[in-house]
Amino acid sequence: MSPTPRTNRGPAAAAENRAAIIKAAGEVFAEQGLNAPLNAIAKRAGVGQGSLYRNFPTRQSLAFVAFADNLAAIEEVVARGGTLADVLTMVSEQAAASAAFIELIAQHPGDPHAEQLGASLAGIIDATIEEGRASGTVPAGFTAADVIVAIQLVAGGASVALARDREALVRRGWELMGIRLG
Repeated sequence: MSPTPRTNRGPAAAAENRAAIIKAAGEVFAEQGLNAPLNAIAKRAGVGQGSLYRNFPTRQSLAFVAFADNLAAIEEVVARGGTLADVLTMVSEQAAASAAFIELIAQHPGDPHAEQLGASLAGIIDATIEEGRASGTVPAGFTAADVIVAIQLVAGGASVALARDREALVRRGWELMGIRLG
């Protein structure tokens, strides 16, 4: 994807630049992994590296914000009545598309941002677990904690698989645990 040409609008463009950086980071990290060059993110966002570093002083801070957007999208689906199968489908798509998020969490397990993302995911699962058991998405005895462990197992497997194999591996992982997606 080529960068979006922009003219420098100074502080008036700060919010737009930040949003472009976050979007570009999610794409570049998905394509190239967590160690992707930050200048590639700035270029894709159509901003200078100075703008990137003003908004995100570290790779880690940028990555956590970029991946928080993934959870926000899932929360939006749940708020509109989404099911546990919808949640797990979105998690599956994200795990298949990018191992960088899993890598980030593994490298920084005690980071407050990682803990917040984990708490957000737990809240999403808590909100959908009853429906998931009732619909047969997960086995009747599954708890929200069981679903979190299942996500960790599937995501962990996806993180070490070749990109071309991730989707099939994720799908098979759910099947082996008795979890049905839509």
